[in-house]
Amino acid sequence: MEDRRDRLRALGELLRRLRKDAGLTGKDLALRAGVAQPTISRIETGQLLPVPETVDRLVAGLDLDEAGRRELDALLVRLRDEVSRLKGGLAGREAANAARLRSARRVVSFQSAMVPALLQTAEYARLALAFGRDVDEEDAAKAAAVRVEAQAVLFEPGREFSFVLTEGAVRTWPGSPALMRAQLDRLVQVSTLPHVGLGVVPWSTETPGFPLHGFTIYDGSVSVVESLTGDLTLSEPGELAAHGETFEAFAAAAVYGEGLRDLLGQIGVDYEELATRLS
Repeated sequence: MEDRRDRLRALGELLRRLRKDAGLTGKDLALRAGVAQPTISRIETGQLLPVPETVDRLVAGLDLDEAGRRELDALLVRLRDEVSRLKGGLAGREAANAARLRSARRVVSFQSAMVPALLQTAEYARLALAFGRDVDEEDAAKAAAVRVEAQAVLFEPGREFSFVLTEGAVRTWPGSPALMRAQLDRLVQVSTLPHVGLGVVPWSTETPGFPLHGFTIYDGSVSVVESLTGDLTLSEPGELAAHGETFEAFAAAAVYGEGLRDLLGQIGVDYEELATRLS
């Protein structure tokens, strides 16, 4: 709890510094950002964690450059993660992730063992959230609903998404082959969206390295690694550089467009044959 208060105070001090660097009073920023002045005051005094929409307004009002936005995001991500843990349960964690998504303009994700959260069907999401954890089924169902609802950002203008998966990620099948055929259909649909890049590295292609774990990078400022016990949030320049280089290396080995859809179609046939054998 004390860490959270410290971060709230640090956030307030950062906002105050950014405002003063811009030569603005609290009233000036309120007018430029379209945010109530008492709200700005509560943030600057460490009493309020702003919602993503308020952050976007403040960033616009302050006319922040990339470095300023990165500094702000690093603090906000940690605070939202801590809030989600305080709320408890998977649904609270997914709500924090949804808030992070709504505030991001560019999302880059590499996954080697599972389909990225933004591309999961509801049933796949429910199983992914519950796997390896002792969780309440109702909580898992609510969390899956929050995760799927957050996918609406895929269709919003002004955003950019890049996904790269290994073939192993789409051949790892929780639940049943039928569930995976539905998941493959979802990937095919998303691959046609103009502002979404989706590639898969075929097993027949030599990989540029060992895909030890997946990660998702938000606006180039933080990278989140999902684990069985919680999310690991990384923001050090060296960590971000390593993840960015890994993404680009695997992206160069992936297939896209019609090549991707042909590959997914073949995997779908394999799942159909598997279902027949199992029955």
